[in-house]
Amino acid sequence: MSRPRWLRRLPHVVICLIAVLVAIGSIDELSTGYRLGVEFGLLAGVAQGVALVLALWRPFPAWWLSLSATFIAAVAARSNMTEMVPPGPNWPWIGPTIAAHALILFLLALRMPARVALAVLAVTGLVTAFVQGVLGGGPYSGTGVLAVSVFAVAVLLGTALRGSREARTQLVEQEYLTAEERSRRTLLEERNRIARELHDVVAHHMSVISIQAQVAPHLVDNPSVELKENLDGIRQNALEALTELRRVLGVLRSENPDDAYGLGAGTGAAPDSPQPTLDRLDALVENTRAAGLAVTTEITGEQLPLPPGVELSAYRIVQEALSNALRHAPGSVVRVELTHFPRGLQIRVVNSSPSRPAPPSPGAGHGLLGMRERAMMLGGTLMAMETACGGFTVAAFLPRSGTTTSRTPRPDNSTGPKGPPDPTGDTS
Repeated sequence: MSRPRWLRRLPHVVICLIAVLVAIGSIDELSTGYRLGVEFGLLAGVAQGVALVLALWRPFPAWWLSLSATFIAAVAARSNMTEMVPPGPNWPWIGPTIAAHALILFLLALRMPARVALAVLAVTGLVTAFVQGVLGGGPYSGTGVLAVSVFAVAVLLGTALRGSREARTQLVEQEYLTAEERSRRTLLEERNRIARELHDVVAHHMSVISIQAQVAPHLVDNPSVELKENLDGIRQNALEALTELRRVLGVLRSENPDDAYGLGAGTGAAPDSPQPTLDRLDALVENTRAAGLAVTTEITGEQLPLPPGVELSAYRIVQEALSNALRHAPGSVVRVELTHFPRGLQIRVVNSSPSRPAPPSPGAGHGLLGMRERAMMLGGTLMAMETACGGFTVAAFLPRSGTTTSRTPRPDNSTGPKGPPDPTGDTS
């Protein structure tokens, strides 16, 4: 009852109205039926109404107040019942007090653990049995069994509702934790895949260092002993680094030996095959066209040499963007734009709206996460957003230096009022 806002107070208003009716009914029956007088009947009736209202915030003290008022009224009326004509009044519980106490027990069961609610119900039953079965009195119509039965139903209903509410709360919490764990696992899997791919780039440079350190002494006439020792140390360190890299890669590959580079089972990627660069972009585009997409490419700017890590990340970003277009926008037209700047490479992959509905796509959805991780690893940026015509755009900028910086990933739909930053640095 949270929407609309005025419904939040509706239960309180209803309980207060019931409390007024209970108080009025109790005053009348206690004063006349039990012959306790107006003052005593007013006090006991008001106590029942106050207890019912108090149960909205403090159900346990409210239960004590209601049970005590009923016990005192029943014991006080016991001496007056000897002069009454059978069948006598309802005793020890009357209709209004049964209704009030049942509501109090219901509210208590909603707020308290089940063991507390059952203990309270047991105490109520024992007090009722003591008053009616042990104390007894003159002519009366016993209401103990009826009252305890109503109280048991109220407690069971409140306990069931509380259990259902707790189960829903735990389910929501579990779903949240599951989503967090799935997101964390997806992130780790994608970083694992990127690390496996970058192994070849790092291993290549370490191999070059080792070979250069081995050849360098032969390029100098009469090299000194110190030079030979230093170059030999460089070579040994490079070889040890290569060995450690192979060990780490072996651990990463052991999770899926059939998919050495994490490219997906059945791709045919061999562990010894070189990592792709932008030189293979034409082959990637041709394969995408063969799969049913109309793809056009546009490369502008002076194509200066790019570091291997930047080349690999650029190729993977384009590959993943084309895969997403194939999967989620069948029959669309895709445009791949590569713009070379002195500071780095800008990538834009734009697809139009699909010409037919996309089939269901199972999977964890690593695409955008993987592209963003690759861009952030190099200190770049990546944005993915829907277009006005119903298509999708992936825009990334990879700096030429490939320096890793601490960045906070932007949401997929964060286009901003000014669009992607200008990689040229021109603010005119």
